[in-house]
Amino acid sequence: MDFRKLIESWPVYRQLTGTDKLGRGRAAQSERSLTLTPRTADADEIAHSVCPFCAVGCAQKVYVKDGKVTQIEGNPDSPISRGRLCPKGSASKQLVTGPQRLTKVRYRAPYATQWRELDLDTAMHMVADRVLDARDKGWQQFDADRNTLRRTMGIASLGGATLDNEENYLIKKLFTALGALQIENQARI
Repeated sequence: MDFRKLIESWPVYRQLTGTDKLGRGRAAQSERSLTLTPRTADADEIAHSVCPFCAVGCAQKVYVKDGKVTQIEGNPDSPISRGRLCPKGSASKQLVTGPQRLTKVRYRAPYATQWRELDLDTAMHMVADRVLDARDKGWQQFDADRNTLRRTMGIASLGGATLDNEENYLIKKLFTALGALQIENQARI
């Protein structure tokens, strides 16, 4: 490559001598950048979602190719976040595709030293049985003056910031229907 071609390939030279004086367009592009395509260009579909990390509700675009999530970005059409995501929201693809994500139900019995895998139906029945048992053991129908209470002191709920608004709403309804009084969320504390 001769010296003249080398100088002309420099972005600052193109910026100073061309029409792109601010260096935001053609002057800043290299030959390589002209051939690049976005990671999202070959997506089969785009699903609209909400970031699961806090109660703000930043909208996301989830790009899917061959049934797998390939990219998650902020949705610029959202009046809440206008296409921006915080660092946690930007990393939300890891929730779905990360190798550390458990995809099977694991259970360790009391006093056991090993985990074992359970099918989902068995695990759900175990959780339901334990919730109802704790509810019944802590149930208070009346107080000392025979005032009707219909509540349980045997269960409580503490929601977290990784739950979205819809999940927290459903948890609140569930625990209220079960008779629980202690229903709180980490985002409110």
